[in-house]
Amino acid sequence: MNSNPHPDRHSTLILCLGNEVISDDGFGAEVAEALGKDSEVIARAEVVFAPVAGFALLDFLEGRKRVLIVDSIQTGNAFPGTLHRFNANVFAPGRNLIGSHQISLPTALEFGRRLGLAMPENIDILAVEASDLETLHQGLTPFVQASLLPATRLAREWVGCDTLN
Repeated sequence: MNSNPHPDRHSTLILCLGNEVISDDGFGAEVAEALGKDSEVIARAEVVFAPVAGFALLDFLEGRKRVLIVDSIQTGNAFPGTLHRFNANVFAPGRNLIGSHQISLPTALEFGRRLGLAMPENIDILAVEASDLETLHQGLTPFVQASLLPATRLAREWVGCDTLN
């Protein structure tokens, strides 16, 4: 019996979140675009850009073994462009991962488990410290833009690619 309810999907997912028209919130879309062109990455993981949060994440997470979530956050404790890496168990709030009108990632995961859905065993977060998450503008601020290549390298490393692109 296949434990993946979506047998046509990779068990490994790189899920890039954000909104392409809100300045630094477009970081996830940019990372997804770069990784989606990398044949070594797409052989090892499904790469998806999704402008969603809360319960909508369950559709992407169900049946996966490992997930890397790429997003923008504002902790106020780091310089814009700083990359943060952490496991979802040590969750830090981010604009798309938690909001006043949506549930948090840990809550969504617990809800999925209680529904009997196969939730990932391992969820890691790669987030960039954003400078601007409010301005309607298609384009990243300079410090966040400069973090794109290091972020794609970290994602390649996470998925198991030995060489840097």
